[in-house]
Amino acid sequence: MKGGKSKADTKSSKLAVNKKPAKASKAAAKDPNKPKRPSSAFFVFMEDFRQTYKKEHPNNKSVAAVGKAGGAKWKSLSDTEKAPFVAKADNRKVEYEKNMKAYNKKLEEGPKEEEESDKSVSEVNDEDDADDGSDEEEDDD
Repeated sequence: MKGGKSKADTKSSKLAVNKKPAKASKAAAKDPNKPKRPSSAFFVFMEDFRQTYKKEHPNNKSVAAVGKAGGAKWKSLSDTEKAPFVAKADNRKVEYEKNMKAYNKKLEEGPKEEEESDKSVSEVNDEDDADDGSDEEEDDD
C-alpha cells in the first residue's frame, strides 16, 4: 500500500464519527387527555372516498393505491365540489378550539388533589371482596 488507509482503518474512523450521544427527550410527555387536532378537508374527503373505493375495488389491499386514487380525485374536484368537505373540516376545527379552551382551562386550574389513604391498593381490594356479601371462601392454591 502506498500510504493509503486500509479498509479496517476507514471503517473504524467512520464509526467513531457516526456515534452520537444519547438524546435527552426534548418533548414533554404527551397528555392523553389533550384533544386531537381536527382533520383537514382532504382527510374528511378521504374518509368518504375510502368507503366508496373499497366497494368499487374489493380485492385491493394496497393503502398506497387508495391514497394515490384519493389524491388524484381530490385534485380533480372543483372548489364547489370540495365545499362540503371544507365545511365539515371547519366545523371540526371550531369544535376542537372549543375543546382546547376547556382543556387549557383545566390545566390552569391545576390537577385536583385527591387524598390518598394509608392503605395500599391490595388492602382496599381485599376489603371490597369481604364486603360483597358472598359466603364463598377464597382458595389460595
